Amino acid sequence: MHFQEIIHQYGYFGVFLIILVEAIGFPFPAETTLTLSGIEWSKGVFHLVPLWLAGCLGNLIGSAVAYLIGWYLGRPIVLFFGKFIGITPAKLDAANERFQRYELWVVFIAKFIAGVRILIPYLAGINRMKPWLFFVFNTIAAIVWSGLFIIAGRYIGEFVTKYWPFFKHHIVLLIVVVILLIALFVWFRIWEHRRSKGSKHDDTN
Repeated sequence: MHFQEIIHQYGYFGVFLIILVEAIGFPFPAETTLTLSGIEWSKGVFHLVPLWLAGCLGNLIGSAVAYLIGWYLGRPIVLFFGKFIGITPAKLDAANERFQRYELWVVFIAKFIAGVRILIPYLAGINRMKPWLFFVFNTIAAIVWSGLFIIAGRYIGEFVTKYWPFFKHHIVLLIVVVILLIALFVWFRIWEHRRSKGSKHDDTN
């Protein structure tokens, strides 16, 4: 079953379930789920408070499970299951080094970085980070993170609803503009690269 079908079929519980599973470590599209849920909120399908609560609780409970696994089972279990999603000993060591240096900031900031987000609760458990400290910072991060994507989804939904008739009737013009912008961007990067090579050549002379 596709994650959009889970949202439509199970509502708030579907959102909670997807966010929970992603927080434990499965590669589910958490940000996309929250954004789509925000779009559904703009259509009147969801209400903000229970939707926000579902996103927060899903992430908090999933993170708590990951934290406890890291605490009690440690590095070997993370490497064993992590190999299926590309976590190598070198990557784990590098992430662990950063965590040990900036643990409070890492707990908060990593919430907004897909991939890294699911690793941090495990590292917090492995490094025996104080439970109350982890849960306080993780809760603040979960509230901000989930709210940001839900509210962004609402604005996206309102924008699409308002301007879709225009886009629908000017789709060819829109495609041409997008192609021109991409071409302009590529040209600019090529020009910038050539200018950089030219300045290096002048410096050597």
